[in-house]
Amino acid sequence: MGEIRNFKSGKPGGPPGSATPRRLAAIIAGDIAGYSRLMELDEEGTHGRVKRIERDLIEPSIAEHHGRLVKTTGDGFIAIFDSPVEAVRCSIVIQQNLVGRNAPLPKNSWIEYRIGVNLGDVIVETDDVYGDGVNIASRLEGLADPGQVYISGGIYEQIKHKVVCGYESLGDRKVKNITDPVRVYRVLPDAAAFNKTRKRRENLLIFLLGITLLIIAGGVLWYLLWQPRGKVGDQASAPSSSPVVLPKLRPAPSESGAASPTMPLSQPSATAPAQSAPSVHEPETVVLRGGSFAMGSNEDSSEKPIHQVTVKPLAIGKYPVTIREWNECAAAKACAFVAAGQDDAPVTNVSWTDAQQYVTWLAVTTKKPYRLPSEAEWEYAARAGTQTKYWWGEKLQSGMASCKDCTDVAAIDQPIKVGNFKPNPFGLYDMGGGVDQWVEDCWHKNYQGAPVDGSPWTGGDCASHVLRSGSWKNDARYVRPANRDSYDTNVRYPTHGFRVALTP
Repeated sequence: MGEIRNFKSGKPGGPPGSATPRRLAAIIAGDIAGYSRLMELDEEGTHGRVKRIERDLIEPSIAEHHGRLVKTTGDGFIAIFDSPVEAVRCSIVIQQNLVGRNAPLPKNSWIEYRIGVNLGDVIVETDDVYGDGVNIASRLEGLADPGQVYISGGIYEQIKHKVVCGYESLGDRKVKNITDPVRVYRVLPDAAAFNKTRKRRENLLIFLLGITLLIIAGGVLWYLLWQPRGKVGDQASAPSSSPVVLPKLRPAPSESGAASPTMPLSQPSATAPAQSAPSVHEPETVVLRGGSFAMGSNEDSSEKPIHQVTVKPLAIGKYPVTIREWNECAAAKACAFVAAGQDDAPVTNVSWTDAQQYVTWLAVTTKKPYRLPSEAEWEYAARAGTQTKYWWGEKLQSGMASCKDCTDVAAIDQPIKVGNFKPNPFGLYDMGGGVDQWVEDCWHKNYQGAPVDGSPWTGGDCASHVLRSGSWKNDARYVRPANRDSYDTNVRYPTHGFRVALTP
C-alpha cells in the first residue's frame, strides 16, 4: 500500500477547523505485500481476487469485531475499532483465513497482507481518518513481514492479558515522521509457538555460556600448568638488553600495482624498526559532471516543495561501502567495531557517527577529501538525469533493486552483495534498496529553506540525520530517489549503511 498521505497529521490535506471531533481508537492498517508484482503478472485476475477478499473476508471480519472499515486503497485498507482487543482479534482472523485461501495456489500467486495496529487519538470523518495514530499504524504495517501482525506498545498494554496469543518484543523502532521511537511487538497467534521459540533461545544462551566458561577455564589451566615452565622461563633467561624486533609488514599492492598511502603505526620501542600499514582498498567511485535537477516530489510532505538544485562536479561511491572496506578502518582502530559477513556485502548497523569516523579515516589515510554526500548530491546521483518515480520509469520492475516487493527472492536477514542489480544511467549501483544510506545533512521535516547549491543542510535538528535509498527490508515506495527518512545520529540500526563522496 502506498503512503497514506492524507492520514498523516491533519496538517496539509487535513480537515479544516478546530471543532472536528476527536476520539481514541485502535487503528488497523493493512497492505498487500508485492502488490505491484502481482498486478504485473495478472492485472485483472489480481484485481478480482483482491476485491473478493475485501468483500468476503475483510469487510465481514471488521463488522464481526465491531469495527468500521474507513476506506480501501487498492492494495490495502484502514479500519478503526473502539476496542484494541477486537482490533487484534480481527487482524489475526484475517491473517489466518488468508493462509487457507493461499494454500492451494503457487507461492508466487499468494495474496498476503502485512498488518499494523496502533492505539491513537485521531480525527474521524465520514469517509476518512486523520492523525499520527494512523501514520504509526501504517509504519508498523510497513515493518511487518507478509502474513504478520505488528502492534504498538500502546495496543500491547491493553491486550497482553486478554488475547490468547504470544507476543515477541522487537524493541523500540524509529519510524518516519514520528519524533519518539515506537515500541513494536509481533503477534504470535499460537502462544505455544512463542514459548517454544523462547525456550530455544534460552537453551542457546545456556549453551554459549557453557562454552565461554570452558574456554576461560582452559585458559586458566594453560597459564597455571604450562606457561610458568615454558614461556615465563624462556623470557626470564633472555638478555634484558635485547631489543624488541617485530616482523616487517609489507604493503599490499593497489589495483594499479603501486602501494597506496598508509598511516604510520606507533613503534613499540625506540630500537624497533619502523613499520608501514597495509594499503587501503579505496571505494570505487564514479565522477559526475554536476548539473541542475528538480529535487523532491509531491508524494510525501517531507519531500516538498519540489525545488531546482544545481550540483557541482563530484565523485561518488559506485557501491555502498563494503564490509571489507569498513574492516580495514576497524583494523586501524579508527572505526568502532569489526563487521561480520562477506567481504563484498555492504556494511550495516552503522550510525551516522560511525560513517563519519570511516570517511575521516579514509581522508586522512589517502590524503583525499573523502566525505559523505549531501542529500542533494545523493538524489542527483540516484535520479541519474531522470525525473520519473524510479530511475528506470514510473512502475516497479522486478530485478531492478533489493527490497521487499522488488524481487521474487525470499526475505533474508542480511543484504546481498553490492552490485547485484543493474546500475542506473550514471553507472551507480544500489541507489535504491540494499541498505539505507546516510548523507551529510541534518534532518528537516521538509525542504522549506533548503540550499539550492547542492551543499549539505547542516542547520536544524542535528540529533537526527538524513537517510536515503531504503533497504532490502523496506517496501518499494522507499526505493524512490525522492524518498527521505531520518534516524538518531548516534544510534546504530541493522539496515543502515552509507557510500562515500569525493570532492574533485
